[in-house]
Amino acid sequence: MQRIREARLVNGTTTPYVELDRTAWSRLAASTPLPLTAEEVERLRGLADEIDLAEVREVYLPLTRLLNLYVRATGALHQATQTFLTSEPPHPGEPGATGANGTNGGVAGAAPTAGRTPFVIGIAGSVAVGKSTVARLLRELLARWPDHPRVSLVTTDGFLLPNAELERRGLLQRKGFPESYDQRALLRFVVAVKSGVPVVTAPVYSHLKYDIVPDKRLEVRAPDILLIEGLNVLQPARAHEDGRRGLAVSDFFDFSIYLDASPADVREWYVKRFLALRETAFRDEESYFRRYADLSHAEAVERACRLWDTINGPNLEQNVQPTRGRARLVLHKGADHSVTRVRLRKI
Repeated sequence: MQRIREARLVNGTTTPYVELDRTAWSRLAASTPLPLTAEEVERLRGLADEIDLAEVREVYLPLTRLLNLYVRATGALHQATQTFLTSEPPHPGEPGATGANGTNGGVAGAAPTAGRTPFVIGIAGSVAVGKSTVARLLRELLARWPDHPRVSLVTTDGFLLPNAELERRGLLQRKGFPESYDQRALLRFVVAVKSGVPVVTAPVYSHLKYDIVPDKRLEVRAPDILLIEGLNVLQPARAHEDGRRGLAVSDFFDFSIYLDASPADVREWYVKRFLALRETAFRDEESYFRRYADLSHAEAVERACRLWDTINGPNLEQNVQPTRGRARLVLHKGADHSVTRVRLRKI
């Protein structure tokens, strides 16, 4: 018997989620072949993100099987909707006809609907929790399924305001907070994708230079699946001054994933990653963080802890973690960076 249970609140009432431990979750794709090699996983994993072939097989392969089912079901729903919109309604007195005040099963003479739009998946979570690695893994794994070979990935880093604009607004020390993004541009991008625009472009961000790359755009050409990864992709719509709320990027997601972990563990991973970058990318002469490469070990640890405690930690607590409940699926990581349990919202 698989160890699957309904998560419960303190008062004993059930929640809208089903919770599975790693063993139960891994069995859900036991017969599905793993299309990646250990070398490919090593290439995809992020710095200081300890992921291996077993983790991919036991956690992310079942996830791609679930996502494949969702994509196929959405395709069937699209087809049913198209049939509804293009069907000839029955005449009064025929089977299926409605009364004078009712509606019928279609619109007479309606033009065929547009083609199916990309299935959009949002991936959220803290800095250093492993979002980028998960996004890259899912892109590779999902593209191996014959139902949806075209999979694109866009990170919301490209929608950060340029450093010059952040400085002008006094927000450079709040980079990564919701207000540091061009939210309107991000929303326009997602709306265009879900409107079926054949080619949509997104800005490009350089982690080396810690800024937007001028005059460079990433093209998204009507993929079967689009992954959107970022800290704040599950943020609800902001309230206007008159109290009205507009649209949020997450309103256009077909599925959403939140990577969860103890803030204390994420802080430790962040420091570990900072130290690894100090020995690699920070030593590049073009790196924005070149000045950190010459810090002693103790100075680097102190600097990383300060950056976490003043920027990334507060952003996680105030903005990122509160969106966890809006995700359809939550992957919870233990102290060793491995996923220990999965929580899936019921349908």
